[in-house]
Parts: sequence; structure tokens; C-alpha cells
Amino acid sequence: MIAYHDAEWGVPVHDDRRHFEFLLLDAFQAGLSWAVILNKREGFRRAFAGFDPVRVARFTARSVPRLLADPGIVRNRQKIDATIRNARAFLAIQDAFGSFDAYIWRFTDGATRRNAWKRRGGVPARTRQSDAMSADLRARGFAFVGSTICYAYMQAAGLVNDHLVACFRYREIR
Repeated sequence: MIAYHDAEWGVPVHDDRRHFEFLLLDAFQAGLSWAVILNKREGFRRAFAGFDPVRVARFTARSVPRLLADPGIVRNRQKIDATIRNARAFLAIQDAFGSFDAYIWRFTDGATRRNAWKRRGGVPARTRQSDAMSADLRARGFAFVGSTICYAYMQAAGLVNDHLVACFRYREIR
């Protein structure tokens, strides 16, 4: 968790495969702790073709039993089905906008939104931007992208900087 916080969390992402990875992991995290997901990250990477949305979009109903039997991931049929569906919707966004990156950064006007939280209790679980992102992703065919999941994704992918102001990473991430 410390290594993830210190090196990855909140760093602005501009790589579509990385965006897909964070969306996938945040969807699987719903109802679970982030530690569980981080501990299974390599299992997810292996099971979901290195987080390649093109390859995941080709998964079929015949892929699901293999994934449900994989102890290296969270074995939840709804989340697995959603991941395959989301890969297809992800590719449609790439086609429409040139890249998922070009699409997703529109929700923060192309820049990291820098918050100034002094304590963890002040950090919201959702915002107006995550509400809009969630609604738009759902309209484009995504599943498991509620506003809270979208806000967690925004934090992970650096669309927002929610490091506390006292945290050394707050000033480092621009």
C-alpha cells in the first residue's frame, strides 16, 4: 500500500492501457478493500490479458468459467461480465474520441483538479464531476461505474489530487 501510494496513486495517467487497468481494478474493488485488489493485481493482469482492452473485448461467454475458477482474481461473475462489456465500450470511446485519454480528461477540463484536504475525513466519496463521468460512461454501455467508483478512479488516475496537503506527494504531483 505504501509503495502504491508513494509511486502511483494520483499520478496523472495519459496511457489508455493504464486507464483500462485502473477502471478494471476500481470496479473490482467495489465492496472490498483496496488491499485485496492490490494483492491480486498480478492475477488480474494475467487473467485479463495484461489489461489490454482489445484482447479483453474479444473474451466471450466461454471465457467466464475460466475467470470464475481463477483464484488470482476476485471471482465475481457480475464484475467479470462487466469487465468484458466495459472493454468493448472502452474501444468504442477510443474510436469516437481518438483515445480514451482524450475522452476522460474532459471531465476535469484537461488538467488535474488539485484539492486541498487537511484530513482524510474531508475527502468526498463522489463529486459533481464523478457523477457526470458515471452517467456518461453508463450511457456509453459501461457497468460497475457508479459515482463512487468513478471518483476512486479519478483519484488513482490523477484526474484529482486528493493527497492531503501535509503529504509529501501533494506538492510533487502537478
